[in-house]
Amino acid sequence: MAALGSINLNKILYFICNVNIILYYFSSTQVMGALSPLDPSSFSRPELAIIKHASLSLNIDFESKVLNGDAILNFDVLEDIGELVLDISSLSIESVELDNGTKLKFDIGEPVPNFGSKLTISLPNQALVGEKLKVKIKYATAPTASALQWLEPNQTSGKKHPYLFSQCQPIHARSIVPCQDTPAVKFTYDAEVTAPEEFTVLMSALRGEVRSNRTTFRQPVPIPSYLLAIAVGVLEQRSLGPRSLVWSEKEEIERSAWEFAETEKYLQAAENLCGPYVWTQYDLLVLPPSFPYGGMENPCLTFVTPTLLAGDRSQADVIVHEIMHSWTGNLVTNKNFEHFWLNEGFTVFLERKVGASLISDPVEAKKSRDFHSLLGLQELSEAVNEQFDPSNPLTRLVPDLNGVHPDDAFSRVPYEKGSLFLRYLEDLVGGSDVFDDFLRSYLNKFKKQSLDTDQFKAYLLDYFKDNKQLKTVDWNAWLYTSGMPPIIPAYDTSMTKSITALVETISQSNATISSLDVRTLNAHQLIRLLQELLERPALPLEKLRLLGKEYGLETSTNSEIVYRWLRLCIRSRDEDRLGDAFDFVNRQGRMKYVRPIYRDLYAWEDVRDRAIDNFLKNEQYMMHVSAYTLRKDLHLKD
Repeated sequence: MAALGSINLNKILYFICNVNIILYYFSSTQVMGALSPLDPSSFSRPELAIIKHASLSLNIDFESKVLNGDAILNFDVLEDIGELVLDISSLSIESVELDNGTKLKFDIGEPVPNFGSKLTISLPNQALVGEKLKVKIKYATAPTASALQWLEPNQTSGKKHPYLFSQCQPIHARSIVPCQDTPAVKFTYDAEVTAPEEFTVLMSALRGEVRSNRTTFRQPVPIPSYLLAIAVGVLEQRSLGPRSLVWSEKEEIERSAWEFAETEKYLQAAENLCGPYVWTQYDLLVLPPSFPYGGMENPCLTFVTPTLLAGDRSQADVIVHEIMHSWTGNLVTNKNFEHFWLNEGFTVFLERKVGASLISDPVEAKKSRDFHSLLGLQELSEAVNEQFDPSNPLTRLVPDLNGVHPDDAFSRVPYEKGSLFLRYLEDLVGGSDVFDDFLRSYLNKFKKQSLDTDQFKAYLLDYFKDNKQLKTVDWNAWLYTSGMPPIIPAYDTSMTKSITALVETISQSNATISSLDVRTLNAHQLIRLLQELLERPALPLEKLRLLGKEYGLETSTNSEIVYRWLRLCIRSRDEDRLGDAFDFVNRQGRMKYVRPIYRDLYAWEDVRDRAIDNFLKNEQYMMHVSAYTLRKDLHLKD
């Protein structure tokens, strides 16, 4: 009887526990559902009236840390409507009026955490299909705008002047301008920005006149809202070629000019594969270290992290990646962020093809392309098995983002799983020569448009309608199944065999460590070696320290190497390297590095509290997306 009672009690406790888990899951991620029919992350209704052009007039106020001014939005009316619906986040709306001066009533809905609010503008008369509306909104941003980072002088290289930069992807443009904040909408824009006279203002557009403290811009190619970008700082420039400048603070300008000197060569190689570059100018801006990404493909002005300044041009693949976005992402765009792989998977795929095209020997070119693909496969495996788990629905190529913020879904999955899928399709239909023609046709077909995965699939199947091999594709397994891809292409492993053999040797208990082991390895091969070590049990501390000394890991200036070296130290519980790890995550904010290191520190129970304290102390210096995602990694409540 006592045993029976115990069993029943356990069942009851188990039931209660699971009910609580289910309730928490639905309350935190699912109840909200899609915000609108076209995009689960946007309140706006572009299927009723769509923005075609925006004119911005903005003032930069460093003292108050706000942008203020007005936005004139030009709409094409697609259905008979009595109101307009836009996305905003913490914006102060002063007034809304038509171009004839008629004041318009507006309502700001209750904010949804992390998604902002619905701005509903009432029209005085019903607007009919085919009409064009011009609406002027006078507003100001909040000092806490999630798209903006306001840096104090001591956070810059020069230490004398403040700095401002933006990051709108995925859905943060709504915090700096009222808009239809969905990539389904593309619009042209012009802008006039007022800033203190000693500052340079840059935007994701062609720079026009600079008069005293005012700078004008125009972007004649339609862009989605997430590609709206602005940066304001005391900057210098150097020429990289006939259509490229590099901008940075003066302390980094010479290193930056040297590191990115081959930009024009990459642009030409990209055009050879994808067709003409339509954006006219391709500039680079090297931002302060708190920038959270390796690069951001803002049209005409790619933002990059200073962690790329390795001194050996070994991270040029990041620049090639951002250049390729000029076609896949910027010109042909995912309709919403459930289809993010159409941006990033394509771009990684093209990045590796262009990188290989720069190698004259076709055999070596294929080896190099496959080598980088294999490194990407390692990163995909870590994302699927460690950042998430193989059953997590966010490891699907096309995830369901109803009630899920796109920042929560961000990982290497759309990049690497998407690229791998395209490589599988390329091999299936007959190789590069055949698939390259399809790529150019695809880019031409959907240029200046936004599309979803079904549209891509339909176009592919129509283009290759006589190819019987495509009938073997398990679309559900590739697109809608969690975990690793169902098929891994037969990559050439000749460049990795010696590295794997060396890893095997290092892992042996009686192995000797010598600098001669790595004398012939380039930076990418050394990165591969460290990544393989991360996939194995932690090395004994004495061997790890000898490895760091003999292989030059302790003194490397290549951030990709330093990042992996520090992770190995954390996993081997090297307390002497904790200071280096904290210093590394404090002096730069690139999420590719910072998030895994913090997750490793959190897993080390003895230093978990120190890691959390370090984060809390430095959170104020981070951009919103970094702080937001790190709070989740460290299991902290908002």
